[in-house]
Formats: sequence, C-alpha cells, structure tokens
Amino acid sequence: MTQHQPRHPAAPRPSARARPVPPARRPARAGRPPRASRPSRSPRPARPLGPSRLLARARRAWDRPLTAYYVVLGTGLLITLLGLVMVFSASQIQALRYELPATYYFRKQLVAAALGTVLLLLAARMSVRFLRALTYPFLAVSIVLLLLVQVPGVGVEVNGSTNWISVAGPFQLQPSEFGKLALVLWGADLLARKGERRLLTQWRHLLVPLLPGGLLVCGLVMVGGDMGTVMILLAILFALLWLAGAPTRLFAGAVSAAVALSVFFIATSPHRMDRLACLGASDPGPNDRCWQALHGIYALASGGWFGSGLGASVEKWGELPEPHTDFIFAVTGEELGLAGTLSVLGLFAALGYAGVRVAGRTEDPFVRYAAGGVTAWLMVQTVINIGGVLGLLPIAGVPLPLFSYGGSALLPTMFAVGLLIAFARSDPAVRAALASRPTGRRLPLPRRLTGRAGRNRSTQQPDLER
Repeated sequence: MTQHQPRHPAAPRPSARARPVPPARRPARAGRPPRASRPSRSPRPARPLGPSRLLARARRAWDRPLTAYYVVLGTGLLITLLGLVMVFSASQIQALRYELPATYYFRKQLVAAALGTVLLLLAARMSVRFLRALTYPFLAVSIVLLLLVQVPGVGVEVNGSTNWISVAGPFQLQPSEFGKLALVLWGADLLARKGERRLLTQWRHLLVPLLPGGLLVCGLVMVGGDMGTVMILLAILFALLWLAGAPTRLFAGAVSAAVALSVFFIATSPHRMDRLACLGASDPGPNDRCWQALHGIYALASGGWFGSGLGASVEKWGELPEPHTDFIFAVTGEELGLAGTLSVLGLFAALGYAGVRVAGRTEDPFVRYAAGGVTAWLMVQTVINIGGVLGLLPIAGVPLPLFSYGGSALLPTMFAVGLLIAFARSDPAVRAALASRPTGRRLPLPRRLTGRAGRNRSTQQPDLER
C-alpha cells in the first residue's frame, strides 16, 4: 500500500466555490482617458483606384488562362448579332428596290448565321489531329470549286467579278471565301510538318510548295477579277511566312514582288484606276466614279456622336450602293453614330488581340500557324473594308467579317472563329481551368443545418429568432 504524504497544516484546503482573483489593473496615466471612454477609430478609407491600379488589375485579369477563350467567343457572337441587326436595317430599302420582301436579305443572313453557329460549335469541339487530317481534302475541294467558277454556265458574274456559283435558286456560293480558310489550314499543316523535321531553315523548304500553292489559289481568284480577295490571300501567305521565321531578305523580296504585281494589275484596269483616284475625293468626279466613296463619307459625317437612330439612315435610300454588304459600316455610323462605330472597332480589336494571344501562348506549331493565319485574315479584311469606307484605302469590294451580308463569307468566317476557340481550349492551363469549374452552384446553408440537424431538413426548421 502506498502511503499518502500528510498535507501541510498551513496550506488552505481548496474549495469548489473559490474564484480566481483578477489581477490588479494598472492605474491610468495622467491626462489619458480610460480605455472604455476612448473614441473609436474610424475605418481607414479605401485607396482610390488610380490609372496605375486600374491598369494593373486589367493586366492581371487579362493574364488569366480563360480570358482569350471568353474574349474570342464573346466578341465573335457579339459582332455576328450586331451584324444581323444592321443587315436588317440596311437591306430593307435595297430589297424593296428589287421588288422583294423587306426582310428578304435578313432572312437569308439569319439562316446563314444559324448554320454558321453550328459550324462554330463543331469547330470549337474539333481535335487538332482530326483538323489536320482535313487540310488536304479541304484544299482540293476549294481548288475544284474555283475551277468550276470559270466554267461557262456554272459561274455567275456579280458586280463585274465572276467568283460565284449558283447553288439552288437565289442561293449562290463564293468559293474564294472558302479558299481563304483552306489556305490557312493547309499552310499551317505544311509548315508544322516541315518544322518537326527541322527543314524550315532552308529557303527551298520554306517556299516550296507553300508559295506555289498559294499563288495557284490567288491566280484562280484573280481570273475572276476579285483583287480584294487576292490581297487577303497574300496577307495570309505573308503571315504564315512571318510566323515560320522567314529571313528578312526573303520576306522583303516576297512583299516587293506582291507590290509590283499589284501595281501592274491596277495600272492595266481602268476600273481599279478609278477606285484608286477616289482616295480623299471631295466630289463625285467625272461620270460619278467616286459616288460610292463620297456618299460613304456623307453617311459617317451625318451620324454625329450617337447617330440618327436605328433604321433612320438617309443614304440607304438609293444614294449609297451596296449599303448591306461593302458599306454596312457607313450605315452603322449614320444610324448609331461615333459610339456605334467605335464599339464595332473595339470588338474587332479585342478579337484580333485574343487571336494573337492564342497564337503566342501555344506550344503546338500547327496551332500557332493556324491561329496566326486566321487572325491575319480577319484583321486585314477588316482594315481593307473599313479603310475603303473611310476613304483611306481604295474600295476593294470585300465584306466586313461577321458583319456584312453574305452567307458565303459568314460560314467560313464563323468556322474560323470556332477554330480559335478550339485552339484556346487546347492550352493545358485553359483545360485545367475549364475542368475545375463547378458544375452547379449550391445555395449556402446555415451552420445549424450542416450538422446533425441538417440531416432531417424536412422536419426541423432553423431557429430564426436566435
């Protein structure tokens, strides 16, 4: 047995009711109010958002993985929707002039936009391997269609250019629009395969067969008289060469040869010389050769800051030829004003910048070439169209991408936007960000419901009074 030590007689016996004595408080200093009577400190005011902080926040937001993905998707759909609205507004008088229903052009454009949306969704879900397998068949089909344009009885002449094929009734197909997409995909696949074999350091492998194939497509389009489309095809070729790292001498030589050929084709065509002479024109000129360019400026000038109102354009009443195709930007400026035109320019600028980002952040050579080629195609065509409306460039007769009327131009363009979305999704960081998104949002529950009482929420109600 263990023996207990005897308790010291002087030690007091602990009691259950004994309470600890609080420590003595320090006396307040002279002239200092007690802690309870001190005035409460006001919260520190938030720092104002200056230009530097706003720029830093915008830069952080732009550096997020999903930014380019959402920008391409959002700008592409917004431009298409705004284009549908403007086609409906700009084409009514044109349709009535030809004794057609007022919504004739709008309905055709709406059908093309619906089909283009399906193509955009298919392209956005298409794998890179499957897309590369379609490049050569797509190019072959485009060349066959371009050859059929020159067959008598098959090709249709529109505004002096034979670049159309009658499909069924009023529906016509312009193969040169599909040739742009085919050239981008074929050139990207060709350069990617040669880059994998490290052959792009040699001029012969860099130019052949890319340059002969591109010149073949340009020649077939040029036979039909559409020089504006040829300029866009050449811009695609130059963009592919630039992305492939072509030497400066080679690139400068190719640009000089293209400029020389352009000067030759312009000098040998009176129609193109008249368009060149209308740069900065202030009067219609002899035989009203600058009528279209001049009234495009009139439409923009009469719009003011916020326009005359949707549907209230005056120039589309027979004064401005082709108000729903080549000069739809002028009608937009007249009806929506400077605010509307700057909004359109901002959307195109955002789309182009997002395309450059997709091309610059990928590790796949094919994706880099294809994304760069598509971005160059869309941006150069936008500059040519808007530059012609503003009188800064000759009128080339090319539509504004995703905006102007024309199903043949809208379908491949929306497919190209879908490819940009697919290329943005191919980034590993984007795939990880998309996979981590929650499938659905759950309503936040009180803590009382998440415990034992939350297992039988149908019979127990939270005590809201507490």
